[in-house]
Amino acid sequence: MLMPFVSHRALGWAPAVIDDSWGLNSIPQGTAYCVCNTLHCARCEFLFLDIRFSEREMQRLYDGYYGKAYEDLREHYEPGFRERNKALSAPSELLGLTRSYILRHIAPTQVLDWGGGDGSNTPFKGQGYSTDIYDIDKKPTVPGTSSVTKDEVRGRSYDLIVCRHVLEHVPYPTDTLAQISACMHDDTLLYVELPHEVLMVGNNQVSAEQKRHWHEHINFFSVAALTHLFALGGFTVLDIQSTAFASDAKLGSAGHLLQAVVKKAPGGA
Repeated sequence: MLMPFVSHRALGWAPAVIDDSWGLNSIPQGTAYCVCNTLHCARCEFLFLDIRFSEREMQRLYDGYYGKAYEDLREHYEPGFRERNKALSAPSELLGLTRSYILRHIAPTQVLDWGGGDGSNTPFKGQGYSTDIYDIDKKPTVPGTSSVTKDEVRGRSYDLIVCRHVLEHVPYPTDTLAQISACMHDDTLLYVELPHEVLMVGNNQVSAEQKRHWHEHINFFSVAALTHLFALGGFTVLDIQSTAFASDAKLGSAGHLLQAVVKKAPGGA
């Protein structure tokens, strides 16, 4: 099942209440939700939703992300979200983990945060950093950062590109990585971070049957799946790991992060 908030906001499909007025004889009465399928790659353990949102549907889902209209609709379907959203709008407690992991590989100065929202959770900004933000939701960015378009990104040089908590949301992760790769030089490093979902951690028998409902995270990665994705995208993996952490409201039930630093493979596009 696709959770009703997502089906309503992205697809315009609100749950339907079937009652006597429908005049149906062979279908039980009750609430009808959006049906979907869970798919699983037995080779790399990648688990994913079969619905792949179009560009327009992604705009509907993420334009004004965590804004009033988003919050109102989600509160309607998920009572208590409005209170939880106060924690979601605060800077992530995980930024220290992000920074320390990146600094093992590079001390960046020219930074692009791909999908960085308003920049609140950009790991490097302010004094000593030149930090650009590219995001589908073109909201004003916080001090110490600059909002840029895709065309502006192509004309600039970065020593680090950060892509945090993006690939679990997008319908075609290979396409997203291809767009990022086009903005990289041979010596540019790409840092990728996403939740290592609790269903995936230590589960050697993961299967499609274990995932019955989907929300905004439509891709569940394992270390093997993420490594395979990088290979498909023409990247060399410099480091990749699953990192345990205490808690963070933004990641819900996830208790681990997948973190990776990669660069373009020799001879890559």
